[in-house]
Amino acid sequence: MPDSSTSRTDTGPEPVNAPQTPIQPTVSPKAVSGSKGTEPMRAILLVVLAVACLSCSDATAKYLGRTLPPAEIAWMRYVVFTALVMPLALRGGSLSVLKTTRPGLQVVRGLGMLGSALFFIMAMQHLPLAEAAAISFVSPVFVTVLSILLLAEKVGIRRWVALLVGLAGVLIVIRPGEDGFQPASLLPILTAFSWALGLVVTRRMTVQENPLTTMVWSALTGLIVLTALLPLHAAWPTPWEMLLGAFIGLVYTLSQWLLILAYRQGEASVLAPFTYVQLIWSTALGYLVFGAVPDHWTFVGTGVIIASGLYTAHRERMRARERRLAAA
Repeated sequence: MPDSSTSRTDTGPEPVNAPQTPIQPTVSPKAVSGSKGTEPMRAILLVVLAVACLSCSDATAKYLGRTLPPAEIAWMRYVVFTALVMPLALRGGSLSVLKTTRPGLQVVRGLGMLGSALFFIMAMQHLPLAEAAAISFVSPVFVTVLSILLLAEKVGIRRWVALLVGLAGVLIVIRPGEDGFQPASLLPILTAFSWALGLVVTRRMTVQENPLTTMVWSALTGLIVLTALLPLHAAWPTPWEMLLGAFIGLVYTLSQWLLILAYRQGEASVLAPFTYVQLIWSTALGYLVFGAVPDHWTFVGTGVIIASGLYTAHRERMRARERRLAAA
């Protein structure tokens, strides 16, 4: 999701034209390059590699969650990410990147992304990696509802049906009312809601704000809050745990860079379905690292979620084509 990190575990702005899944790059492609390329296969490969990196970051965070509190794990990632991004943001020695016309929304956006990171790390302490990742892909439902409430967007019946089918897939995975239900299954849902809130706030600020400014504000907001919380819950990490914490930050930052490159070379509507490959990576890593094998209901629910997402992406692609033809 929506860091999974989903995304879910992001600390920067996503491109507003690709909200179908919880995983999007921290910087709008247009902020990195003025034009898109036309190399779809390379872009698809970059997305697959990016979500593999995100899954590796998630699996490492789950491993660290055995001995370290979630806030400390998230703090490690924020420290590394901020340390790598700030030189880019402050190149030339100017602090102008920190100037914003919407400081309140910037903080809300940063808190939303921080919440998605913390809730997902907490979820992974109690749930298999694949199950937590699958449930967090309910974020498009929250994005749609919040977009209607906060942005006055109009949503067609077909999109509503697809989103409700995706929600049904999530319910199949968590099975409320059954013996297999775990209250911890609500944590990935909170992850998805927090991510969706951050995404909708990002859309609201897009016209006025530089994407790099939004990324820096989100990174600093999360880092400041986590640093303030650190004395309350911190456990002194071993050298091995510090190394793994640095690895989480490095791999996460790499995933965001790969996504930026991907969205420079391919259309968002084409790339969006391939972010669901993250569910495959999460399942594989959950088995290889933790010996977790999802039950058949998790596979069924995940399949329903993926089908819903693929249909939504297809509809968005068709609508984009219709708009281009109408404008021609």
